[in-house]
Amino acid sequence: MAGKFPANVNGIAALVIAMSLKDLFALAAIALTFIGFAPYIRGIHRGTTQAHVFSWVIWGITTVIVFFAQLDAKGGSGAWPIGISGIITFYIALLAFQRKGDIKITHSDWLFFGAALSSLPIWYLSASPLFAVIVLTAVDLLGFGPTLRKAYHQPYAESLSFFGLFALRNGLVILALASYSLTTLLFPAAVGLGCLFLIILVLFRRHFLRVNSATGKDLSR
Repeated sequence: MAGKFPANVNGIAALVIAMSLKDLFALAAIALTFIGFAPYIRGIHRGTTQAHVFSWVIWGITTVIVFFAQLDAKGGSGAWPIGISGIITFYIALLAFQRKGDIKITHSDWLFFGAALSSLPIWYLSASPLFAVIVLTAVDLLGFGPTLRKAYHQPYAESLSFFGLFALRNGLVILALASYSLTTLLFPAAVGLGCLFLIILVLFRRHFLRVNSATGKDLSR
């Protein structure tokens, strides 16, 4: 009948549209990645931000390995924002080193570094990227610990826009994934939820301190 197409043609057209949307989601996530990191990089160049070199090396390792794990699990274009983020993270580590950033290394830094590197033999021995992603996601979330502690005690010292931007970025990464599995979903979902939790914590603490400021008590502890 005129105006109608065979079911397989409709299916192909729908697939093309879906692929295009996923590519757009991936491009939007990449754009947000650059926008999110730009102020931090600008701060290092200006000397107003002193990045901890070893921490950024660890985050670079975790992010890049997750990127390859997502590619292996057929994550498609949704993996590319993670890969771009890993490259930028290594760039920040290099820039911080060149600008004589914070180079102190603690025992916990070495622990996180060892855990990140352990994901490679775990991947090799298990013949599956999933276990590597689980380890790397745990390392990344543990890295939130000091930030959460700081957000609790100094809620006005954290940038909500930064964490909001990366929560949105990770949501777009999930929408852009070509294949959904625990391997492809775990890292962006966990980090995105971590950003949202931090935002909620900061808003709660700001409200709490504002409401109770009239008492004259130090409620920031």
